[in-house]
Amino acid sequence: MVKYDVNSIENISHSVTLVPRLDYSVNLLDEIINVLEGEQLKLVDTNKELIHNFDDSNKLHVDSFKLEWLMTHSLEILLDVRRNMKRITNVGSIPEILPPSIPLVRTVSAQLFEIIPNCSRKLSEISVHLGSIVLDSAALTMARFDFSQTNHKSSTLLNEVKLMVDSKLNKQYPNLDFFKLCNT
Repeated sequence: MVKYDVNSIENISHSVTLVPRLDYSVNLLDEIINVLEGEQLKLVDTNKELIHNFDDSNKLHVDSFKLEWLMTHSLEILLDVRRNMKRITNVGSIPEILPPSIPLVRTVSAQLFEIIPNCSRKLSEISVHLGSIVLDSAALTMARFDFSQTNHKSSTLLNEVKLMVDSKLNKQYPNLDFFKLCNT
């Protein structure tokens, strides 16, 4: 009879359950990204027409561009989260890669709560799965977390995405000041 260590059986059990949860999360994220890409394309088409008669005193005009900014911002964040998730190569890389992604997913979920509630709900589900994957992988690898470092990475990424989206939309609509528009 083979001698089994109870801890190694438990570790194997936990590691086997990580892959399906991670795959499920990636697939769900892909669905959300597809929805956001479709919504963003609709907004771009609408706003390309609207820009010719844009009136910054018209709330509907302003809201349409703000919505495009929000959709583009949310989409870029989720694309970055997906890129990071795809970088996971083994259990040991999970505690390094995933923790900063969880606040990003939650941020986008909150941004989309009133606009696309179904996507917001799915993002909340993803954040729960990612949190459990991070905790299980940390238990397996004996990893420790520095939450201030994780928060710093998330904040840095949010700032980078904001700058990128501002730049992208300012190039797309050169006569429209998105900074001013989004702060009104």
